[in-house]
Amino acid sequence: MSDFLQVHPSHPEDRNIKQVASVLLAGGVIVYPTDSTYALGCHIGDKGALDRIRRIRQLGDKHNFTLVCKGLSSLASYAQVHNSAYRILKAYTPGPYTFILKATPEVPRRLLHPKKKTIGLRVPGNAIAQAILEKMGEPIMSTSLILPDESERLIDPYDMKLKVGKLVDLIVDGGVCGVEATTMIDLVDGIPEVIREGKGDSEPFR
Repeated sequence: MSDFLQVHPSHPEDRNIKQVASVLLAGGVIVYPTDSTYALGCHIGDKGALDRIRRIRQLGDKHNFTLVCKGLSSLASYAQVHNSAYRILKAYTPGPYTFILKATPEVPRRLLHPKKKTIGLRVPGNAIAQAILEKMGEPIMSTSLILPDESERLIDPYDMKLKVGKLVDLIVDGGVCGVEATTMIDLVDGIPEVIREGKGDSEPFR
């Protein structure tokens, strides 16, 4: 059974954030809140943890994973960003958006779209997620927490404990979260294209 850690949603306690970071650095899989839905996360360089997330979600090799970053400076290390794309990223991060960009060599190949060599990147406006990223000093490999046999995302951490508690190492309880995924925007060519409607307003990208 996984550990269950309650963290203050707006003022996360440092001792708790240290515990989350230590689980990630040790190769663990966590459930944690973002500004859209709860997500599954692991260390960017841990293949075993990534494989566990694939099994939990029953994901194929064409799934576009997301790197959750603290800010633009971190994001720019992992993606090729045109000037026009940078202006968009500066205006809409942090926020409930995932941006698809061409990856740099810093991104492990197993995280990339196998043909397009792209990666999803986001900067969440969530205090707990930001505190974890600050403590880690690097992005978290992430994907939304939605189980393969369910149509809706889990929003209550206690439900998560019942349904995935045996499959992950730590559940970070930051309170009830939303059900809408991020809005996904393709910025590979510097011109925004809406790939998925979600919590973020997509009208400015049309």
